Amino acid sequence: MEYRSRLLDDKLSELLRLLPAVAVEGAKGVGKTETAMRLAADIFALDSSLTRANVENDPSLVLDGKPPTLVDEWQIVPPVWDVVRRAVDAGAEPGRFLLTGSATLPEGARVHSGAGRIVRLLMRPMSFPERGLAVPSVSLTELLEGARPAIGGQTTVMTADYAREIVTSGFPGIRNAQPAARGYLLDSYVDRIVDHDIPEAGRNVRHPEALRAWLTAYAAATATVSSYSTILDAATAGDSDKPSRTTITGYRELLRQIRILDPLAAWQPAFAHLKRLSQGPKHHLIDPALAARLVGASPTSLIKGDADPDYPRDGTFLGALFESLVVQTIRVLAELAGCRACHFRDRDGREIDIIVQRPDSRVIAIEVKSAGQVRPRDVATLNWLDAALPGKVVDKLIVNTGDRAFRRPDGVAVVPLALLGL
Repeated sequence: MEYRSRLLDDKLSELLRLLPAVAVEGAKGVGKTETAMRLAADIFALDSSLTRANVENDPSLVLDGKPPTLVDEWQIVPPVWDVVRRAVDAGAEPGRFLLTGSATLPEGARVHSGAGRIVRLLMRPMSFPERGLAVPSVSLTELLEGARPAIGGQTTVMTADYAREIVTSGFPGIRNAQPAARGYLLDSYVDRIVDHDIPEAGRNVRHPEALRAWLTAYAAATATVSSYSTILDAATAGDSDKPSRTTITGYRELLRQIRILDPLAAWQPAFAHLKRLSQGPKHHLIDPALAARLVGASPTSLIKGDADPDYPRDGTFLGALFESLVVQTIRVLAELAGCRACHFRDRDGREIDIIVQRPDSRVIAIEVKSAGQVRPRDVATLNWLDAALPGKVVDKLIVNTGDRAFRRPDGVAVVPLALLGL
């Protein structure tokens, strides 16, 4: 399979030129190993039984590798982390170590945080510009500079294409499989989470079917701020032998640690005088393809509306999954630009789908619309926030499914997702 370049490639290369140890973390299947292998001179693959046995017997063996030395799935042998940390403390040169793996350790394992020694870099499934359907004409990095530049560009990517991309997945191994195999691979991915990954982290899954039902209810709640109690009630309606809320909370935290749940936190601006802000996150899985598969959606059913789950939401399930695809993309772009993404919602009913916050606390406000036309009400909250926070909103953006990018007279940039890049 030909390697498709990732936006993370340049950042990873830059960090290895500057730092002695970098850890690439993320959910299984996002492409960490393939990306890291391209930069490594020596590899310790700890998911190989022979390599694992040797390194378990003597974790310092990783010090014998040629730089950059890749330790793949380092969490399988947790003492490796401290070996690398101590080597950094002893003066290891830049580009000495590259680690890939999960943040979740086996039960009972403890390691030093590595703070100040090992820099962590998060990898997510492929963002939309990484999928190669179109050449972006609008740079989020440029928009973040705050000059509100003129924008333009046209695309032939339409709503049906976005629906297909949602179910195709951003996991490289799944999206490159034959279309008939992708559903089976997504099912297998969920099975592995329930039957292997959570037990591997030391949590006994007494109700596997209940956990699958909870994941399905969470998927149905994509792009909503529904309470976790509501999600649990939807997952266990009519069940007499249901797991406790404490049990589900434990599962939920593990699912976050292994990056399967990727909720978008509520924006809590320290500088703003805004009142009555919501504290709850917006619900997203790491890949909207997982949500679509759990709920039983296909490109055709999404477009026709046949797959809308019986769950409180504004708009269609296609709209929710398109928003999740946009959130996934914006997070990749924002993090590479040194920013963070969250969402805005207040108790007076105003909400903005995505807030991208710069290190100086200034923001881009982004609304997501699974339509090509922009109506006055679509920009109302963006313009309200701009007026409420003078000088703090560096740009206003609607990401939609239209065919061209332009800037409205009120300053709102309208950009099809296919035209948005780093």
